[in-house]
Amino acid sequence: MKQRDLIKKITQEGAILLRHGGNHDWYRNPLSGVSQPVPRHREIHQFLAQHIIRKLGKNSK
Repeated sequence: MKQRDLIKKITQEGAILLRHGGNHDWYRNPLSGVSQPVPRHREIHQFLAQHIIRKLGKNSK
């Protein structure tokens, strides 16, 4: 999955950017309080992308 597609997906579900790190950007779901790093690679493995989407999605309580 492309990084821009992953970021588009998680921001549509309510995640917000917390900060830019060295190799990752940190996003947080304000409803559940879960934070998750998103790698700054052009391509992100599908398994990792699905994990991030599950953690930062709307129903991640």
